[in-house]
Amino acid sequence: MTTLLNIHDIARIAQTLGMKACFERLVGYLEADFQRWAEFDKTARVAAHSADGVIELMPIADAELYSFKYVNGHPKNTRQGLPTVMAFGLLADVATGSPDLLAELTLTTAMRTAATSAMTARKLARPNSRRMALIGNGAQSEFQALAFHYLLGIEEIRLFDIDPAATAKLIRHLQAVPGLRLIACSSTAEAVRGADIVTTVTADKTNATIITPEMIEPGMHINGVGGDCPGKTELHRGVLEAAKVFVEYEPQSRIEGDIQQMPAEFPVTEFWRVLKGEASGRDSTEQVTVFDSVGFALEDFSALRFLRDSARELGLGTTIDLIPQMADPKDLFGQLGIQSAPAARLAA
Repeated sequence: MTTLLNIHDIARIAQTLGMKACFERLVGYLEADFQRWAEFDKTARVAAHSADGVIELMPIADAELYSFKYVNGHPKNTRQGLPTVMAFGLLADVATGSPDLLAELTLTTAMRTAATSAMTARKLARPNSRRMALIGNGAQSEFQALAFHYLLGIEEIRLFDIDPAATAKLIRHLQAVPGLRLIACSSTAEAVRGADIVTTVTADKTNATIITPEMIEPGMHINGVGGDCPGKTELHRGVLEAAKVFVEYEPQSRIEGDIQQMPAEFPVTEFWRVLKGEASGRDSTEQVTVFDSVGFALEDFSALRFLRDSARELGLGTTIDLIPQMADPKDLFGQLGIQSAPAARLAA
């Protein structure tokens, strides 16, 4: 039997555990899996692009579990009352192929993306970072803000979005969070001035230059989240040239990340190597670092394990008949319940 976790189950997990505990647990799962990097059968996600967006499948497996995520990215969806990003995922047993968990991943993707951002920033940003700029205040922005506040101690977040209503929405949701100061800014340049960390999470499918070289200050850490498919960027190439750049899975990031602008020999470091101690993170307080985040299947694998374990702990989920349950595994036709008609009599 398969356990189904719907949107209400995910909300219950967040409400019961609290967002801080959710992020802490997610980072624990992420770090454990990233440090097992070599144990996974990895591939870049499979994408179907259209004029208005992209639909992707993101598979990965280790020796025991297989997972995939279905996810879209359609920036114009909000005009039709639909989310820009919608997702679901599956966790299956490698030994049998049995699907054990089918789960909502739209809310969960926002949480795991924010947890991944915080996980990397703990290694790449300056330890005393307290001020962040958050450029793009749409659907994922509150998750990013809370993850950095809870896990890195960010006290001030300077906000900018070309849609003032999006910034107002974020402030409405988070204005009561203790110890967090939110400041609405009139431009990207105003927001990033003096920031220790800059997070960009914009949605437009275009080669944008949200962050330009003249905005960069020594010691900044840039968390580039929104550039995540071919033809979609946020950082001017001069920003990348001036920084030490980290990615999730290089073959995918070369196609989809901000580094798609750069030549093939442009140096990047896969972040798992920093966690394993095989590569350095930040080398000095003055160094500029960039995490060119596109989202990778391993993060969803970790998130699905977190959901499975949390749901079991809290008694959540619905058992569904996603696949046939048969007394005789060879009798698939019998599952249809079709009664055979009496044989027609032969004409005399």
